Amino acid sequence: MRDLPQVRGTLTAHRSLAELTWMRVGGPADVLFQPADVDDLSAFLAALDPAVPVFPMGVGSNLIVRDGGIGGVVVRLGRGFNTIKIDDQTVIAGAAALDAHVARKAADSGLDLTFLRTIPGTIGGAVRMNAGCYGDYVADVLVSATIVLRDGTITEMAADALQLAYRQSVLPEGAVIVSARFAPPSGDPAVLAQRMTDQLAKRDETQPTKDRTAGSTFRNPAGFSSTGRADDVHDLKAWRVIDNAGMRGATVGGAVMNTKHSNFLTNAGGATAADLEDLGEEVRKKVYASQGIELQWEIMRVGRRLGEDTAK
Repeated sequence: MRDLPQVRGTLTAHRSLAELTWMRVGGPADVLFQPADVDDLSAFLAALDPAVPVFPMGVGSNLIVRDGGIGGVVVRLGRGFNTIKIDDQTVIAGAAALDAHVARKAADSGLDLTFLRTIPGTIGGAVRMNAGCYGDYVADVLVSATIVLRDGTITEMAADALQLAYRQSVLPEGAVIVSARFAPPSGDPAVLAQRMTDQLAKRDETQPTKDRTAGSTFRNPAGFSSTGRADDVHDLKAWRVIDNAGMRGATVGGAVMNTKHSNFLTNAGGATAADLEDLGEEVRKKVYASQGIELQWEIMRVGRRLGEDTAK
């Protein structure tokens, strides 16, 4: 890709993304951009040809990059975007700040963001996916997010404008989240610390935390309230319908549905992105055929399969 704008950060052509994702699969980015700071990102996007697609990427904890790589520019935020500031009852975290670090620092100040402690990833991804666990979600505590639009404009979006729902949000195409403001409830630091310790123990007991996964593969299917209204009540778990379909331990190439927790698609060694995605699609087919339930991917799959047009 020629004639890219000048930057103070780093531009790398044909940068492999496999080692930047938890699954360790996938092809290269046409260009990887690591901006120095918000102004560097803003100036770059403003000067970049509007026809060039932009994909923001965090630490790749909930992501499969397909084997053909990603066209356009992949933006990966680093040290200039990982600050954590606490002012009275407000936590302001950069998009590259790790969820676990934000949870711990907030707890030290008597603010309860403990649900973030066991979520692998960064604040940018947590906001984009309305991350949550143990009944608490980003939507419960988010005040606003600062984003850089595809044309380089820096703006602040109120939480309501993001339309946060179960594992999703609404953001303008090509927008990059650079920070988020939270207003969490107060709590005793010692109690919050113990809660996080207990949550970690529970996670390690029930999830394959030492295996190469990208977190939960599928969203929990929506249930129904007593009135018949569709409602995400989480009574129906993805792992249970996968088990009922006989797909715990199922494999394609080096990919396997984890035997410890069947909603964790796992690179057991040598898997390609195609192996992982094909196994996930096979699980979806088996679940639908056996139970009439259409599982929705929670892991984001991006880029081109090998053999697809490299212009995509």
